[in-house]
Amino acid sequence: MRIGPDRKQHLTYCLNVHAGESWQENLDAIRKYACDVRDQVGVEEPFGLGLRLSAAAAEVLAAPAAIADFRGILDDLNLYVFTVNGFPYGTFHAAAVKEQVYAPDWRRPERVAYTNLLAHILAELLPDGVDGSISTAPGSYKAWVRTDEDRREIAENLLAVSCRLAQLADETGHEIHLGLEPEPDCLLETTDEVITFLSEDMARAMKPGGPVSEDVVRRHLGVCFDACHMALQFENPAESVRRLTNAGVRISKVQLSAALRARGGGSLKESLGAFADSVYLHQTRVKTEDGNIQRFSDLPQALAETDLVLDRESEWRVHCHVPLYWQGEAGITSTSHAMDDSFFAAVEESGCTHLEMETYTFDVLPLPLRQRGIVASLVDEYGWFSARVGCKGLREGTSRR
Repeated sequence: MRIGPDRKQHLTYCLNVHAGESWQENLDAIRKYACDVRDQVGVEEPFGLGLRLSAAAAEVLAAPAAIADFRGILDDLNLYVFTVNGFPYGTFHAAAVKEQVYAPDWRRPERVAYTNLLAHILAELLPDGVDGSISTAPGSYKAWVRTDEDRREIAENLLAVSCRLAQLADETGHEIHLGLEPEPDCLLETTDEVITFLSEDMARAMKPGGPVSEDVVRRHLGVCFDACHMALQFENPAESVRRLTNAGVRISKVQLSAALRARGGGSLKESLGAFADSVYLHQTRVKTEDGNIQRFSDLPQALAETDLVLDRESEWRVHCHVPLYWQGEAGITSTSHAMDDSFFAAVEESGCTHLEMETYTFDVLPLPLRQRGIVASLVDEYGWFSARVGCKGLREGTSRR
């Protein structure tokens, strides 16, 4: 839905919260859940969707007949699409994903072909006058990138997609931008790493007199800024957005999401353990009393080493997307506090027009957080947003803060 005083921003929730790898499962989720959320939130104008398409689903939807059919469904249901989550290539629910969520990475031609296919689909679905965004993996999982050649391949493939997006804009009139999504333990995880890669690695990949200019790259390649990921690493999200903007990095999309946050102490072991699961990576950072930050690739690893870091003065942050409105329990809260007035002001100043709430871990959260059901939780997330920024078109008082 369109929001903001000038109605230029678009707000949605990411459909990756609903299980489903096939296009039919995606379509069923839109009809079953998205429309119910829209009605309960009280939106009467066209309701924005944040698609999540696996490679298999994208292949089906890309067929001309399938796209035409979906456009008709969007019109009938008063829906529109403006963004696509192109991060997970394959299975994303009900099976162990862990670090394989980054595969194929940006060294692989499969990632290039998949992203170009998503761009083709999005160009066919975008309403007139609306730009499109695609979020994607942050280059690769850091442990997989061992040489300068790996970085060069990643940059050259991103350059090729930027070129294709520029061509697509000329052909269709729709501007689509790709957002690399910095994430802990990946090639791009911090603000500094993003700025360095986009300014230095991408510059090296551009050939003098080549078909892609710096302006094309800056217009079509930027960052999907996930607030959970940055707060997890003890970065200030508002400052990070401003630094990226000042460096000339396009904020393609902002994902409104919150990580787990807790103070140290032995009693936390059981409480935090309830959030560990076999499906997703829950990268963990622990800031100790002396200001040092200890890094763990997954929550079970961090809990196993509690004799080293579980002191009462330490602060834990865990990559587990919890509902935005959740106030916490048993000594655990979230990083939603970091999305304050300063953060939303920085987002507005950046010129970013795409906002997406993303709590994809809903199905693996402890039972008390999901017993009311996914629709009620999503409705309350819209309410959380409305309570913070004021949002015409949303019912007041839906948030269970």
